[in-house]
Amino acid sequence: MDKIKGVLPPMVTPFKDNGDVDYDGFISNIQKWNKDKLAGYLVIGSNSETVYLNEEEKLELVKHTVENAAQGRVVMAGTGLESTRETIKFTNKCSKLGAHSALVLTPFYYGNAMTTKALVKYFTTVADHSDIPVLLYNVSKFTGINLSAEAIAELSTHPNIVGMKDSNGDVPQLATFLRVADPSFQIMTGTYSAWYPALTLGITGIISAMANCCPNEITETMELFNSGKWDEAKDLYQRMFPVNGAVTGAFGVAGLKFATDYAGYSGGYVRSPLIDSSDEDKVKLTAILEKAGIKKG
Repeated sequence: MDKIKGVLPPMVTPFKDNGDVDYDGFISNIQKWNKDKLAGYLVIGSNSETVYLNEEEKLELVKHTVENAAQGRVVMAGTGLESTRETIKFTNKCSKLGAHSALVLTPFYYGNAMTTKALVKYFTTVADHSDIPVLLYNVSKFTGINLSAEAIAELSTHPNIVGMKDSNGDVPQLATFLRVADPSFQIMTGTYSAWYPALTLGITGIISAMANCCPNEITETMELFNSGKWDEAKDLYQRMFPVNGAVTGAFGVAGLKFATDYAGYSGGYVRSPLIDSSDEDKVKLTAILEKAGIKKG
């Protein structure tokens, strides 16, 4: 699998007001994103509200992504479950539907038991039995688990573990992972907050929630940087930074969905027990989006 160069959105799952998945809205998003500057799609990631989806819904979303993604775009599926056995089974179901690779979350329920030894064994076993390449998913704010440099050094040499998404936004940790990993292993940042520093480290790929609503600005940050326009890249990065903070932190998935709607895509409702953005939050988010220069779609 070639290294990814560019931006993938962890696609939101639009829901109807009755809680059903809005598949038409989901497909409409892909068709619009196909015209944007993206390298591919992550389906059923954290910002897809995956923990609230059943298996049938997950597989349907994977199917629609594969069928509607523009030619040449990567389709990555978030397939990590708590048990090794179920992760392997689900990963290979996504493979049969045409997913190109699997993003596998660190198991976390029995957190104290998830030592480096346990995680290395877990990912090695999954990769040994996966029909598609595997990427590690490190997102401590949700799991309370942080992959160690020792684990990355060992796992990065596995022929079917091709990379990782690190969503911690910890630039020194990114640098450490890059230093200890096998050169063939792709480390991607999972947050725009680390994008400019990551580019200076030689990282070429990002899976960013903000790509749901502002895909082109993320790509343009990279394009400006790669063309040597470092100050312009930094200025754009700084202008978009508050948007990222709003949709990944302060206002959560509901805020991300509002911003996605605002930009002309289909964000839709959140699924219970999440709560949709309040009118007060929408006013605050609108001000942040307007200040960043995001046009209302």
